[in-house]
Amino acid sequence: MTAPTTDRFAAPRPMPKPGILDIAAYVGGKSKIEGVAHPVKLSSNENILGSSDKAKAAYRDAVDRMHIYPDGKGSALRAAIAAHYRLEVERITLGDGSDEIFALLNQVYLEPGDNIVQGEHGFAAYAIGARACQGEVRFAKEPGQRVAVDEIVKCVDERTRLVFIANPANPTGTWLTGEEIRALHAALPPSVVLVLDGAYAEFCTDPRFEDGLDLARTAENVIVTHTFSKLHGLAALRVGWAYGPAGIIEPLERIRPPFNTSIPAQDAAIAALADTEFQQRSVALVEQWRPWLTQQIGGLGLEVTPSAANFVLINFPATPGKTALEAEAFLASKGYLVRAVGNYGLPNAIRITVGLEKHNRTVVELLREFLAR
Repeated sequence: MTAPTTDRFAAPRPMPKPGILDIAAYVGGKSKIEGVAHPVKLSSNENILGSSDKAKAAYRDAVDRMHIYPDGKGSALRAAIAAHYRLEVERITLGDGSDEIFALLNQVYLEPGDNIVQGEHGFAAYAIGARACQGEVRFAKEPGQRVAVDEIVKCVDERTRLVFIANPANPTGTWLTGEEIRALHAALPPSVVLVLDGAYAEFCTDPRFEDGLDLARTAENVIVTHTFSKLHGLAALRVGWAYGPAGIIEPLERIRPPFNTSIPAQDAAIAALADTEFQQRSVALVEQWRPWLTQQIGGLGLEVTPSAANFVLINFPATPGKTALEAEAFLASKGYLVRAVGNYGLPNAIRITVGLEKHNRTVVELLREFLAR
């Protein structure tokens, strides 16, 4: 339903601008099962280990400052990020999660009729932000559920303003090498911003992987985003950040809400960043159980997309009784929440977060039971 372009001011009620009512609202992973008090939630790629104890303590210590505004620039947190990643602090901006930074980028660069390019299975937030700015969204084909440089480049034209690449990708878990990212950047016009979403970057330990920060250090049209939601387990606090050239960061700062990250969130993020032991345990858990899940589920006759994130994508046949939606429902009936990803153009797949040992073993046995019904 698109609001009419004429007579909006004569309408009997306020009407949104054209295109807004055509946007499909974001739908997150399920968090409840009727009749189950405490389901095992493996639907949202959260850190199954929870949060750093140091981050929790910092959050609690912030309670006496709830009556004051936070530092609008997040100076202490930006300094901590700069020190941790060896970046220039003035080239860092903070967001209410990475999602807000994506929205701000769309606001800064898109006019009606401009377009963004993303993979056909790319994260929904990119497209939502573009359409809210009356921009066009172009979906590049992903052969083998993997972003392909040549397919991205095919979609770029004189009205392209932004290219969004999640690396590793969500919901597939596939990734591009540093060489491929540099090739993509070289193929883009200098007026196009390459946005590298590193929400899951810490979970990819292949030596060929690069998170893009070095490229953003020297290129005028590259920005890299990160989040504290995944590795650090601070999803509820909504803290994201981005690093890029001054020419991109400065306009973002002009429209960024001044208090978009709270005092407890900033303090917890600083503490989480310093807790390298928790980060190492989180990565080690994924590195141990992600290949195990891939091998075990593959042994059941299901195709598992090679993943470098903290989840696996399982592809199901379209055979009645064996479909992805039926598998999702079956697992929910046993108290396990996973994510069907038909809204990402993958109607025959479900995504499962890597859990603790007991969760991973149970998921495999439940899938075995489902397939044997």
